[in-house]
Amino acid sequence: MTRHGTLLITGCSTGIGYAAAVTLKRRGWRVFAGARGEDDLRMLRNHGLEAVQLDVDEPASITAAVETVLASTGGQLDALFNNAGFGQPGAVEDLPRAALRAQFETNLFGPQELTNQLLPVMRRQGHGRIVYNSSVLGLTALPYRGAYVASKFAMEGLVDTLRMELRGSGVHVSLVEPGPIVSRFRANARARFHANIDASASAHARNYRALEHRLAAPERATGLTLGPDAVVRKLVHALESPRPRPRYPVTLPTRVFGVLRRLLPTRVMDRVLLASTADERRPPPEDGD
Repeated sequence: MTRHGTLLITGCSTGIGYAAAVTLKRRGWRVFAGARGEDDLRMLRNHGLEAVQLDVDEPASITAAVETVLASTGGQLDALFNNAGFGQPGAVEDLPRAALRAQFETNLFGPQELTNQLLPVMRRQGHGRIVYNSSVLGLTALPYRGAYVASKFAMEGLVDTLRMELRGSGVHVSLVEPGPIVSRFRANARARFHANIDASASAHARNYRALEHRLAAPERATGLTLGPDAVVRKLVHALESPRPRPRYPVTLPTRVFGVLRRLLPTRVMDRVLLASTADERRPPPEDGD
């Protein structure tokens, strides 16, 4: 795969998407950076990127973005990075149907509709790279993340199937599976929590105090939480290697949990996962506990 191909990235306003757009442009790719809002599109243009209005929740926006990109490239596209997504926190029993639907619209249905509109182009040209941004939560479940976990588990199954169906087409499909990454993920998740979860009426109200405390805490890189560039390095390999991998785990938790889920019985794995998130269920100090 040439380093000077054309690439469409969704969700470029912040975090992984923005870092990917800047890095790949620097490496010689012609990058079309997708975002929803006018302010974000203006920011991307100010950074020298070709910004495209793209809201994966809206079929008309997806179609318009595809038409815009293909008109600019003469009907060609070498690669797609399905990055746009968010996390809806909350216990499974507290999730309204509308919140679950919104989680799947953004994390799965929209990206797949975009992919399906671009696959005929890639089949005709005989090559292409499609990379989906999954998660460690596409491999393992954790409490109070059920909607996000479900969307990423579904993504992993859909992409595994798509990879087999594209065998011999010249189109390669990969999953990037980040663990904790510094981004605006927590801030966006907190807003979704307040919008969709009635915490005061929940059997999980006490634990929700700890959840809100965690979501409000500043995100910073640590030994386990890495910056967006850690994801971008894997993306570069998926786009440029002659033999891209089906999966790219990012961060130590992803690699460890990926191994443990294959080795441990389900109930033992449950205990490991619950222990790993025990601090998240302890109310913050100001609650007097």
